[in-house]
Amino acid sequence: MLRRVRGIGYLVPEKIRWIPAATDGRVERIRVLPGAAVNKDAVLVELSNPELNLAALEAEFRLKAAEAEYTDLKVTLESKRLDQLAATARLKAENRQAQLRADRDEMLAEEGLAPDLTVQLSRVTADELASRVVLEEKRLEISDESVEAQLAAQLVKVEELRAVHRLKLRQLASLKVRADIEGVLQELSIEVGQQVTPGTNLARVSDPSRLKAEIKIAETQAKDIQHGMPASIDTRNGVIRGSVVRIDPAAQNGTVAVDVKLEGPLPRGARPDLNVDGIIELERLENVLYVDRPAIGHEKSVVTLFKLARETGEAIRISVKLGRSSVDKIEIQEGLDIEDEVILSDMSAWDGYDRIRLD
Repeated sequence: MLRRVRGIGYLVPEKIRWIPAATDGRVERIRVLPGAAVNKDAVLVELSNPELNLAALEAEFRLKAAEAEYTDLKVTLESKRLDQLAATARLKAENRQAQLRADRDEMLAEEGLAPDLTVQLSRVTADELASRVVLEEKRLEISDESVEAQLAAQLVKVEELRAVHRLKLRQLASLKVRADIEGVLQELSIEVGQQVTPGTNLARVSDPSRLKAEIKIAETQAKDIQHGMPASIDTRNGVIRGSVVRIDPAAQNGTVAVDVKLEGPLPRGARPDLNVDGIIELERLENVLYVDRPAIGHEKSVVTLFKLARETGEAIRISVKLGRSSVDKIEIQEGLDIEDEVILSDMSAWDGYDRIRLD
């Protein structure tokens, strides 16, 4: 006995993309209507936003001003650095000249041609200039660090304004709403002239070549469904095999949603939202006694059925213990044997009788 459960549902795309509005805008033009095939760069809707245009221009001007300030600061600081380098070079030259005069005066003093005072004055002058050279080189080193810091600070401002400008340009570009994926435009939920806000869903695009079935199973029958179980989906134009990939953890309106991944090519006419019937195979029971499902009685219950006694032409009421059930079959645990015949239709009109004659 093959245990199965049945449900109805519809085909849904595996890949669905809702296209939201990225910014405020007014719908100016609808370029594509539902049902049309689109690629990811296709423009679906055109929006307008004068305030955004103005904001983008202002962001561009602020960026250009900051870039000009950065260039001007770089030139100014480089000019100051060159001036300082020139001053340091002059000081080094003066120091070299003072060293030479001090050496000359010392040689003359050794030969008695120059007084000691002159030698001492020359040496003091040379030493002073040497100290000034050392200080000037340190100032030049610190000045280089200051230049880097000032340029870095101005560059941060430029990058900040550049990011703002890029954002405004992206927002401007988003006024042309694109599909972002290749597929079919399924839904367009706006009209020309409508004002939209950020986050408003404008359109829905799906890939019709990749569909799955969403089947509603009665919650009383869904308890045995597990992931990976085989299933078959009837599209009325053909039956396609599949397997269970998702089971909704919550029941709604007495049913549980089960997603079935389809395997193999889709039948002709298969499209999103197409109504389908689904059968999920739970298990195959070996060596069990079963009959077609009676009109009354449910799984693991005790019911009364009329068993045929052909030798007398009568039907006798008996108690039957039911076991596990399927779509159209149910297991018999007690009360019947192989080749017994029972009446499966509704016999409630004869509830007051234990034996009836059949003509």
